[in-house]
Amino acid sequence: MNFELKSLTRARACGEKCDALIVPIPQALSGGDDPLTALASLALKAGDFEAKPGKLLAAYRTTGIAATRVLLVGAGDAGPKNLRTALLAAVAALKTSNARRVVICLDAVNDLHPDAVRAVMVACSDAVYTYVTTKPKASQVKLQHVVVGVPDVAGARAGFDKAAALVKGLEFAKEWANRPANHATPALLAGAAKDLARLRSIKAEVLGPKEVAKLGMGAFMAVAQGSAEPLRFIVLRYEGAAKSVAPVVLVGKGITFDTGGISIKPAAEMDEMKFDMCGAASVLGTFRALAELQPTLNVVGLIPACENMPSDRAVKPGDVVTSMSGQTIEILNTDAEGRLVLCDALSYAERFKPSAVVDIATLTGACVVALGGVRSGLFSSDDNLAQALAEAGDSSLDLCWRMPLDEDYAEGLKSNFADVANVAGRAGGAVTAAKFLQRFTASFPWAHLDIAGTAWKSGAAKGATGRPVPLLLDYLLGQVSAAQPAGARKAAPKPASKTAPVKRSKPTAKTRA
Repeated sequence: MNFELKSLTRARACGEKCDALIVPIPQALSGGDDPLTALASLALKAGDFEAKPGKLLAAYRTTGIAATRVLLVGAGDAGPKNLRTALLAAVAALKTSNARRVVICLDAVNDLHPDAVRAVMVACSDAVYTYVTTKPKASQVKLQHVVVGVPDVAGARAGFDKAAALVKGLEFAKEWANRPANHATPALLAGAAKDLARLRSIKAEVLGPKEVAKLGMGAFMAVAQGSAEPLRFIVLRYEGAAKSVAPVVLVGKGITFDTGGISIKPAAEMDEMKFDMCGAASVLGTFRALAELQPTLNVVGLIPACENMPSDRAVKPGDVVTSMSGQTIEILNTDAEGRLVLCDALSYAERFKPSAVVDIATLTGACVVALGGVRSGLFSSDDNLAQALAEAGDSSLDLCWRMPLDEDYAEGLKSNFADVANVAGRAGGAVTAAKFLQRFTASFPWAHLDIAGTAWKSGAAKGATGRPVPLLLDYLLGQVSAAQPAGARKAAPKPASKTAPVKRSKPTAKTRA
């Protein structure tokens, strides 16, 4: 989808030739001497339309308006959240139409919020996204071009540029998260990282089994040993600031399929365990957005990628392995594998002397029980980092909620046969998983995002959401002031990636680790 930012008032919008004109109508609609305002005012007065977010009124070939279709959509207080709701409804109504070029006029919104344009553009992208990689006969959405009309282009430009980059990052993340496991193996995921390295300021390094063994990543190797698919440890670098500037490290869980191993999952919904690499996908998507924006900071992305499979070589309950940190781990449950691959990646992150480390993982079904699909779980040993991430979640509409890390929760991880067990009891499962990870983060500010409930949707709308790419991008852009001036950035552009553009109860397998 292509976006264009244009200076547009309601009066000028009436003369825009397009397949559809979308006009968000706030509760406090200001007056105007134009056909759009007259239409909205008349409909509101008659009670045929209301400004409740998402409410629609459609008109066809309206007198005085050049657009073929007009969609008035309620926007409530016209804040970013309600504008997102409005545009999701309006664009969804056009998804099966012949509309190719759509104009969105935001002139009716008084005091346009700085994040309003981003909310509108992300909603448009979400509404028309269609996965086609393994479904080539899927109905293609004809809508390709969206004009975002605002009264003040200069004031909206920064938000527009951020939104355009975010949309590319979200679509990249959703593309890889949605692929079936046989189309997103660890090796193919590494290939996606190498494709990103063709973009400006990004580098990629991929380590295989031999290199990982030399590093002593015994926990990561234990998870991977049951699969015929060789593991990959992916290292991405975005270099936008001087080398002396400490990077932020993002660690994404990359379990490309999770059967649970010997502690095998129930069959119901096990197909959704292809989504167990959504943490890795969010790191890839964030780097895709960084390549567009070129902010002045350094970022490292680490992705331990492998499958968790049962076989005669698979790790067994009760096995003890030695992590990269030297700590021994008793594996009481092989379905608590995510924390095993992450702990070695967290130890590897120490070499970068990071300013902060954030790991992202579909880690526990317990977090789904606690927070559902609305907020991601946020755990952190650093109050400043936790606050920055929470604020980024609020500003990006990609919400999270801080959870406790009391030391008492670690009691259940004690083992008679190793330094630590990989699981505690059922109670507080999301917290005890975070407490396990915390053992490997003593040398840097650390946060953990449990996205088990927010990374994808089930049922008729099954598919990846791309979260928490919006949160991560807002957090990173908020760290730019701590980095050196833009003069330290790489100046020579790399060629664009050659990859094809992204198209658009009973126990279940949703218990993750």
